Amino acid sequence: MQNIAKSSFVNCLRLSKPSVQRSVIAFSQQSRSTSSKPNYEGHVPLSWFQTGLLTVGSAFMAITNPRRGDMVAALGETTAGPSLSWLRDQMLGSAEGRKILKERPRVNSSTVTMDQLAQLPDGTLGKAYVTWLERCGVTPDTREPVHYIEDPELAYVMQRYRECHDFYHCICNMPVNVESELALKWFEFANLGLPMTGLAALFGPLRLTPQKRARLFSEYVPWALKCGGSAKSLITVYWEERWTQNVEDIKKELGIWDAPPARWSRPLSEAKEAAERRAHQASEGASNLKAPNA
Repeated sequence: MQNIAKSSFVNCLRLSKPSVQRSVIAFSQQSRSTSSKPNYEGHVPLSWFQTGLLTVGSAFMAITNPRRGDMVAALGETTAGPSLSWLRDQMLGSAEGRKILKERPRVNSSTVTMDQLAQLPDGTLGKAYVTWLERCGVTPDTREPVHYIEDPELAYVMQRYRECHDFYHCICNMPVNVESELALKWFEFANLGLPMTGLAALFGPLRLTPQKRARLFSEYVPWALKCGGSAKSLITVYWEERWTQNVEDIKKELGIWDAPPARWSRPLSEAKEAAERRAHQASEGASNLKAPNA
């Protein structure tokens, strides 16, 4: 675990002189309590100095290179503050949220059978989710594990947020590109209140062209603040138990409506065809397994 923490600090200080890196790392290791032990698998206990260092370093790296998912994740954890406790309270306040906290489901290709979802009828959440993954060319296996949050239950709340991020894209009908990600960060900040989403929404637009920035603030941000602020807290939704539910019914229940039209890199028709091929292949595979041996 110490090696993991040290690696993160080195990444944060990569632009510093080697002598500065060595001094800061040595000081941070000395300031860490020798009695600190991991509270869950993957946990990296940090001292106050290490937390501050990681916050500053990850913020710099996340702004200068947003593709550094590990630094974006670290920033989200070190700046979470009381927001995770508030989200946990939201989950405890609903039967669906309490069930999530009790069962602690995970969202990845090992826990979600995409072939089965592809065979669901059009209009269901499961079919819409697979189609969205195909259209955007992404998988649910890209979320960083939580390392720097002390409380195991709050660490799970953060993990749950990360792994459900794609559901928010899907339910709001938004692709994966810079403008849409920023619009969704505004939506998440209004709905969930995580400081990292607010930081991304504030500084992210600096990367846009003037034309895209103007559209973000004139069209997407008003939608995100109004829709996200009035919708049910999405952290309380047990998406995996709603695969067969109609997407439009879910949106009405949650108080969500589509974002303004976005720029997609792949036509919806191609994504639907890919999802249908997956469903057909899965159906054939199941038939072959049931067939008697020749």
